[in-house]
Amino acid sequence: MKLLRFGNKGAEKPAILHSDGTIRDVSSLVPDYTPETISPALIRILASANLGSLPVVPQVARIGAPIARTGHFIAIGLNYADHAAESNLPIPSEPVVFSKAPSCLSGPNDDVMIPKGSQKTDWEVELAVVIGERCDYVSEDEALSRVFGYAVCNDVSEREYQAERGGQWIKGKSAPTFGPLGPWIVTPDEIRDPQNLDMFLNVNGERRQTGSTKTMIFSVAHIISYLSKFMVLEPGDVITTGTPPGVGLGMKPPVYLKAGDEMHLGISGLGEQRQRLVGRQ
Repeated sequence: MKLLRFGNKGAEKPAILHSDGTIRDVSSLVPDYTPETISPALIRILASANLGSLPVVPQVARIGAPIARTGHFIAIGLNYADHAAESNLPIPSEPVVFSKAPSCLSGPNDDVMIPKGSQKTDWEVELAVVIGERCDYVSEDEALSRVFGYAVCNDVSEREYQAERGGQWIKGKSAPTFGPLGPWIVTPDEIRDPQNLDMFLNVNGERRQTGSTKTMIFSVAHIISYLSKFMVLEPGDVITTGTPPGVGLGMKPPVYLKAGDEMHLGISGLGEQRQRLVGRQ
């Protein structure tokens, strides 16, 4: 199943992409996709429902983030060896963990706002995982059974804030709109192997990133198990799992985003995003 939310920002409703290609309003079955409602039980409810009888959304002006909010927005850095190389950093021996502020969560096609004074805003296509069940010291064998679904994430980054302003990476990862997610959450029954998904990102129609999750250093299962040894993962938590090479930082010379640029990115089976860059007022 593909779960999404539609409507104006702050007034979205939950929906599902039906097998006939229509978007169906499921607000009669669940008030919204939130940490309180995300669970295996919700997947069972939706799977058993007569979705074809639910109201068709006649025209979707905006698709919002596929979850209303998240408790944790966790990110994994340098999880592709060739991306670590282009960043002039060693291949990590353990997952590099940092956070994005939950307030950066954004719709998949919403404008991305460049922070005031930013000169180094960058792109990163990534596979994101939405947790469906509490994870506390979960084994690697069990880890994928705790996944609610998968989604496309653009881990938008401000490289100066990330690396040149002192402190941790969260400073360069958390501006409003720096976490486009979606267009939908795809439930695990549709993703046979999260380690075999092709991914791409274009800027202004030019290919910047081409990759596959098969080249990740640490698998999704490993990441979930690893994180659960340091923190409890809760339903609705988002983990974005790293990016392949081709980011602006790695170009020679580096190339960064500016107002008016457009990003187009996607992952096989998970859909695509399009964002326009605008200056923060």
